[in-house]
Amino acid sequence: MGSLHRFRVYRKDQLRAAGQGMADPARRQASYADVEAAPSHLVAELIHGSLVTHPRPSPRHSASAFKLGLNIGGPFQDGSGGPGGWVFLTEPELRFGHNILVPDIAGWRRERLPALPDTNWIETPPDWVCEVLSPSTEIYDRGAKREIYAAAGVAHLWLLNPIGQQLEAFVLTAGKWLLAGVVSGSDEVALPPFDAVPFSLGQLWPFDAPNAPAGDPQT
Repeated sequence: MGSLHRFRVYRKDQLRAAGQGMADPARRQASYADVEAAPSHLVAELIHGSLVTHPRPSPRHSASAFKLGLNIGGPFQDGSGGPGGWVFLTEPELRFGHNILVPDIAGWRRERLPALPDTNWIETPPDWVCEVLSPSTEIYDRGAKREIYAAAGVAHLWLLNPIGQQLEAFVLTAGKWLLAGVVSGSDEVALPPFDAVPFSLGQLWPFDAPNAPAGDPQT
């Protein structure tokens, strides 16, 4: 048996804010070797020196992420009915200094990522990131991970909630996230940076009836 090292493995639901509980000098800082050694059925990230693991996405989570990718990929990557000029990746490893984050979807303007690296990770910060929320990850995605994206200069962040059928779009302005818009149910999505080609948010809930807008009676 190999030697044992002192580092904590956090689940997403155990992290409540960026840096909270991570200042113990006696604890070894986790490294990329720990990410590689994580069980294959878990998603592994490094945040502020700690290894963070969480289960693979649920079916509802995966379905919504896939449909979002289809809606933006055609017009903004392939140029089908849209301007093109982007490239999108599902669950890429992003390296920001000692942090390794794995968003659900990330997008780069083609001129900023003309080719893929030979490494497992990408060091060029995306221009856009989407995190698909779940009850156990929402505080983490809104806290530590969002702050790291801002520090890295990611220009746009979308938070997609399949259970609440809601999408929030944020724009990085002077180092701070500003809310650009919120849509829900089957509302039209025309949010930056993909406002040039709107689509119905209801397409992202293929197994659910869209929620009625607030104040509208259910029929």
